[in-house]
Amino acid sequence: MQRRTTEEKIDVWILLERIKRGDREAFTELVRLHQKRIFLLAFSFFHNREDAMDIVQETFLRFYQKIHSFQKGKNFQSWILQIAKNLCIDHYRKNHSQRKEWRSDKNIEEMNLPSQDNHDSNRASDLKAIFSRCLENLAERQRMVFVLKHYNQLKYKEIAEVLNISQGTVKSLHFKAVRNLRDLVNPYLGGVQ
Repeated sequence: MQRRTTEEKIDVWILLERIKRGDREAFTELVRLHQKRIFLLAFSFFHNREDAMDIVQETFLRFYQKIHSFQKGKNFQSWILQIAKNLCIDHYRKNHSQRKEWRSDKNIEEMNLPSQDNHDSNRASDLKAIFSRCLENLAERQRMVFVLKHYNQLKYKEIAEVLNISQGTVKSLHFKAVRNLRDLVNPYLGGVQ
């Protein structure tokens, strides 16, 4: 596993050098490698596909503008996710009054649970929707830590770098996120609150 991580770092460095020389294919490859993680981060922030896509585009524009400021030896993924996080915060501040429009009017309690007769794919889809709504009900920082840990598969140390908080705070926020998600999801899985 360590070898693969080293190879990925080398590939990023090669791509960065090629991008600095104006290689469009290298830029496209770098976007392909990182756009999903950036999208997941932005989507966890806004719960809106269009806003998340805007953040992805803006992140790569900023990356291209700041490529020469990236220091060799630093974690590229943490650096680009930090750019994305800062853009999310700026976008949120600018559009705070619109925030309520982005959220669904439907409360989680009003969601229909799948019946026993539904196909497994419908049930899985409904469970994903329930989990997604429960995730939305977490506090902002808890949700971001959870998404970075479980969707972007970052380690606590990397999350701490991206969010500019201590590793202990990341662990605490993750613990609270998992506990709160369990409490929110439990009634839909037949548990008692």
